Amino acid sequence: MLGCAPATEVRDGTAVVVEVVDGDTVDVRIGGRTERVRLIGIDTPETKRPDTPIECFGPEATTFTRSLLPAGTEVRIERDTVGRDHFGRLLGYLHLADGTFVNHEIVRRGYATPLSIEPNSVFARLFADAARAAEADDLGLWAACGS
Repeated sequence: MLGCAPATEVRDGTAVVVEVVDGDTVDVRIGGRTERVRLIGIDTPETKRPDTPIECFGPEATTFTRSLLPAGTEVRIERDTVGRDHFGRLLGYLHLADGTFVNHEIVRRGYATPLSIEPNSVFARLFADAARAAEADDLGLWAACGS
C-alpha cells in the first residue's frame, strides 16, 4: 500500500526504486514506506490510464525509464513548492548517484514532453530547451509520433 503521509513528512533525500509504474511515475521506498512519485515537469505518453488507449511511444517511454531506474536503484528526490498532486502522489525530481537528472534525461532523449504546472516550475525552461533539442534532432516520440 502506498504511503499517505503529508508532504511535510517527506523531504529531499534518498530513496530506493521499487518499481517503475510508467514513463513518469515511480514507486520508491523512503522512510520505511512505499511512496508513488510523479516526476515533476515532464509528461510521457499514457500507458495505464483507465478507458484510454495506450498512446504513441508510451511503452517505449516506460521501458526507457525502467532502464534508468531498475528496481533497487538509489535515487535522491528533490522537491519543489507543492509536495503532492491531487492523487496523493509525491511530486519530485529524481537524481541518480552518478549525477544523472532523471526527469531531464527522459525529456532530452525524446521520451517525454515538458509539463509545467505552477508553482512547481523551477526546471521548466531546462525541460523546454531539452524538448526543443530532441524535437529538432527527431528523437524518440518526436520521430515516432509526428507532431
